[in-house]
This record gives sequence, structure tokens and C-alpha cells, in this order.
Amino acid sequence: MSAPDADSTANVLDAILKKTQDSSWTAFAPEELSTLINSFLPTHPVSIHSKAYIVLSAFCQRRRSETSAQDEGTQAICKAFETPVTSRIADTEEHEALAGLTFLAALFDVDYLSASAIFQRDGVLESVMDTLDLFPKSRQIDLAVAHILGRAAGHKNCRALLGSDHQKWLEWKSRQTEDSELRAAAAVAMVKLARGSSADAAEVGGSAEQPMDDAELAALMKGLVIDSREASSLADAVEALAYMSTNPSVKEMLSKDTVFLSKLFALVPRRKGAPAPSLEDVAGSPLYGTVVIIANLCSYRPRLSPEEAQIAKLKRMAKTPKGAAGQSQQKDQEDDPLDDDEHVKERGRRILKAGAMEALTSATRATDSRAVRSVVGKAILSLVEDKDNRGKILQAGGAKALILIIHAILPPAKASDGGKVPQLEGSDFEPIQALAKLAITASPVQVFGPNEGAIFDAIRPFGLMVTHPNANLLQRFEAMMALTNLSSQSPEAASRIARADGLMNKVELLMLEDHTLVRRAATELVCNLVAGCEEVFNRWGGEKNSASKSKLQVLVALCDIDDLPTRLAASGALATLTASPEACESLVELQNERHRVLPILGQLIDPTVVARPPGDDEDEDEDDAEPQSDPGLAHRGIVCVRNLYYGIQNQASQMEIAAESNRLGLVRALVLAVKGCAQNTSSPILRPAAESLKWLLEHGVEIPV
Repeated sequence: MSAPDADSTANVLDAILKKTQDSSWTAFAPEELSTLINSFLPTHPVSIHSKAYIVLSAFCQRRRSETSAQDEGTQAICKAFETPVTSRIADTEEHEALAGLTFLAALFDVDYLSASAIFQRDGVLESVMDTLDLFPKSRQIDLAVAHILGRAAGHKNCRALLGSDHQKWLEWKSRQTEDSELRAAAAVAMVKLARGSSADAAEVGGSAEQPMDDAELAALMKGLVIDSREASSLADAVEALAYMSTNPSVKEMLSKDTVFLSKLFALVPRRKGAPAPSLEDVAGSPLYGTVVIIANLCSYRPRLSPEEAQIAKLKRMAKTPKGAAGQSQQKDQEDDPLDDDEHVKERGRRILKAGAMEALTSATRATDSRAVRSVVGKAILSLVEDKDNRGKILQAGGAKALILIIHAILPPAKASDGGKVPQLEGSDFEPIQALAKLAITASPVQVFGPNEGAIFDAIRPFGLMVTHPNANLLQRFEAMMALTNLSSQSPEAASRIARADGLMNKVELLMLEDHTLVRRAATELVCNLVAGCEEVFNRWGGEKNSASKSKLQVLVALCDIDDLPTRLAASGALATLTASPEACESLVELQNERHRVLPILGQLIDPTVVARPPGDDEDEDEDDAEPQSDPGLAHRGIVCVRNLYYGIQNQASQMEIAAESNRLGLVRALVLAVKGCAQNTSSPILRPAAESLKWLLEHGVEIPV
């Protein structure tokens, strides 16, 4: 097309776009509609295609916004386009037929519901296929028909119209070698048709015939990615591989071909700040397909609980009531050893070595498409599952990419929101979870850099992953682990974590969770916050009230459960809190009410000497194993006891606690702890143990030598 023609078309499209924004505008003028339909012809430059996509999208959105029901919007769009498009497809002039075909393919990309409705009208598919007979030597018609069939194959209602004749034509065109662009387009259509037909057949208990096996098709598409110089061929080949890379054997083949991976990753713009792929190729850009392939190659099987696995099995059985063929095929793929964790881990390492992480970070910078960034987050989450990969991911800018994705998902909180919970889907947590995994195993500076503001910005998404109802238990666990690491960075970080909306209330509930690891993570976070944030210190016992007394009771109870890291965290929090006389007063009250505080603290110091708390005798009978002491628990227990002794203000209470300590065996445990330091006079246990014994001596307790 000549430059003046392109300019005049662009001017008309600009005018139409402006009109679609005017509330008084109702319909296209005939010449405007003709210009828009003709704008997708292959003779036009890319800039015209891009602008035409924008105009078409704006019109469809306008029509849908004017109607309350989805069907009404579809009918309104069909009313505007059906007659001019179908008449062009049936025209005996190649130019007109090609305009109709290319426009319908574009409409599938922008509004598939209306495109599907037009495609399903009587005689439309026949007219599409008749163009092949009318213009048997036209490469552009062949290519346009392949694209139409490919778009239609992606939608169930349209796919039902495609028969063996259409499949044979696509297979024929995918095997020819003269035109790589047509070959790729036909192969994409075949892949979509095969995948969709298999899914359709599985729903009714049958199986679909596959004209070409996945290995053959994948090899064909892989070759096109490596050798093709045509942009549209590359886009079609990448799209086909995006569909096929869910097959475990295809995943293995692609991940082992370094030449292919290098060519694939090179399709992603690497220059920082490179412009996003334009709308000319909502249908054609290989960027989305590239990140989907990466995500598929490193994707682990879903980790299902026994209940979830049973539900999935029942769903499969319900979908295949008439025969086992479809169910068996699906189960074989799900149980394929090539998709076990070890194979996935190896694939992840191979693609990382080939440059996958650089491609993913570049893709994040290259476009603000939510779809692309969502898949990037999913891919990075799979890659960080292997701890050995995390250093490479950080070096390649993985944390920065995740932060960019998260910021797009979570706009800054406003005071006017009033603590309103943002709308987040399960997939929105994937980049947050990936960042949490990095923050668990690396220092905050390595993940977020030296700027403390970046650390503060991470608190909100991690806090939401703990509190949001759509987050799962694993995500809550990992978010708490990450927050625990951040809280140790500075008192300001700890204070900001403590002030996160709804976080502390949720963490307190999770401290009572049956799942050991979740309960442990919640307790460790509280331990760090008690030490690093005055507000949390006061809330958990530093200031005396009924709520803080209940929280102290929870910590004491957690010092007596069968999980060493949880006991270490709970006793560490108590050791910090007992520096407050108010906390000591509350603990004395709990001891007088329940008689469990001193026995539990004594058990921390030496479980072989101090008597078990009242009511624990039955548990002791059930477990005949010799109780094991731990240096960390002993140190924390001694500090708690020492602080408790010196924190009691009431003289009568002092005498009661001293006598009770002697009766329970605490005095002997302290003496043994001091004797145990004979060969190590620099032990941190020695001083608080000696001070405890001194206090007991001053309060009338005889200290055995």
C-alpha cells in the first residue's frame, strides 16, 4: 500500500476512534465501516493493523457497555458486522473475500463471542472453505483460512462445526514445505483442534483421533522457531508450542534443545524500557506464548491434599461415565514419570542455564499486560521451588520483576479504603508467594536492595497473603516466614509489620492452628515482633490487662508442646516479656490459678529433674521415651525464671514462688545448670542461673551443694 493510502486510512481510523468516545455517536458510516473491515488486509502496514485493532476493541467495548446482558452485547456487535463481513467472504473478488476473512479473524481476537456467533451462522463456514476453490493459487487466502480455522478451533461451539475435511486440509497444509508461514498457521489450528476435540470427547466419555502425534507436531513447530524468518510464522509456532508444552514428553524435548531455547528466549525484547508489543498482535506477538512455554516447562503438578485428590478423582469419573479410555489417557498423563518433581526440577535448571530468567524479567519490563505478568509470576514461583535456583534468580533480577508485578496487582492503599480487603484471586498470590520464598532464604538486603523503602513496600502484600480469605495455608505459612525475616531488619520494619491491617489478629489465631509448621511460623513471627516492636511487647504482656494475660497464657502453653522450634520461639518471647514487672505479675497470677507456669518453665531448663505440670501424667504414661533437654530451651527457661523472680513486687508472692520452685525441683535444676558450666565459665546460662539461686537463697530456700 502506498504511503498516501496508508495515511488516509490512518486518518479515517483516528476519526472513528474519536467518535466511539462520543456518547452521541450511534453507528459507523458506510465508508467508515468499509475502511475498518479493509484495515486488516495483509497489504496494509503493521501500524494500520495496530490502529484497527484499537478501533475495533473500542467499538466492541462501547457496544457491551451499552447493554446489561452479555447476549444483548453480542447481538449488537453482530448487527454491525455480520452482513458486511459474510457478504465479503462470499464475494467472487479476491480482495473482498480476503478483507472479510482477515476481519473475522481479528474479531475473534477482540470479541470472540460475536465472532463465534457470526462463524456459526448458516453458510458462513461453507463460504470460508469455498474461497479455497475460488482462488486456488492465492497464498493469502490459504493463510487467512488457516487463521480463521485456528481461531474457531479454540472455541467449543465453533469447533463442533469442523469436520474431517477441514482437518485433512489443515494437515495437508501443515505438511507442505514451500510456505513456512502457512505451515505454521495450519499446524497451530491442528493443535487447537486436537486439544479441544480431546477435551470435548473426554466430557462425554470418548476419545478423539489424533491425525499427528504431539512429538511430530512439536518437532515441526520447534523447527519453525529455530529456522523461520517470518514474524507471523514465529508467532504461530510459539502459540502452538504454548498449547503443546503441557505434554510431559514435549516438555522434556523442548527443555533439552539449547538452540531452540536460545532462539525462543531471544524473541523477548531485552532492552530496558523496550516498548510493549502493540495491539496489532493481540493475536500475533510471541511474547505471551514464550512466557507460557517457560511456565509450562517448569510447572509442578498441583499438590493436593487427600481430600482434594479424592474430589479430583470423582470429577474425572463423572466426566467419563461411558468408558475408561478418556479417563485412562488423562490419568496416564497426570501420572507420567516425566512430570514428577525430579524431572521438573531438572527442567527448571536447564532452562535457567539457557537464560529463562533473563527472558522472564525482560518480558515483565517489555509489557504492562496483566496476562503476561501473571504467567511470569507463575513461572518464577515454579523456579524458586528449587532452593538451588534462588541465588541465580536474584542475580537475574527476579525479585525486582516480582515487585513490579505485585505493584501492578496491588495499587497503593488509600486512607479512604478504610481497611477494605482488595479483590484478589488465587493466581494473584503466585508472585507474592514467589517473593516470599526468596525473602525466606536470603537476607532482606539481597532480595530488596539497600533501600529500606522496598522492604517496607513488601510488608503489605505479605500481610495480605496471611489475612486474605483466598490465600491457602501454605501461602500464609510462607508469608509469615518472610515477615519474620523482614522483622529482624530493623525496629521500624517490625513496627510496620505489627501495624499491617488485620495481621496480628490473624497471626494470633494461626498460633492455635493444628498444622505444626503454620503454628511454628506464627509463633516465630510473634517472638521477633515482641523483641523488635514496643507496641507488640506491650500488647503481649508488657502492659498488664486481661488481654495481655491471655496472650501470656498462650505463650506458656506453646512452651509445652511437642515441637522444639515452636517451644524455642515461645520461650524466647517469654524471656523478652519477663523483663516487664507487669508481665511477671500476670505470670504469677496464672501460676496461682492453674499451677502450670513454673513447671513448664522448669521443664525447659531440665525435664529430667522438674516435675511435669499438673494434668500431664497421662501423656507421660503414653510416651515412655526419656525427655530430652535442649541448650536453647534451657537458656530461655533460666532467663524467664530469673526475670520472674526479680520482677515480683509483692513480698508474699515472692515467698510463695520460692517455696513452689523448691517443691517442683526447680532449685535442683538450676544447681545442675550452674555445675554444667564448670568447664565453660563464659556460658550465657551461668549468670542468670546464679542470680536465680541467689534470689532463692535470699527468700529462705536452702540450696543443695
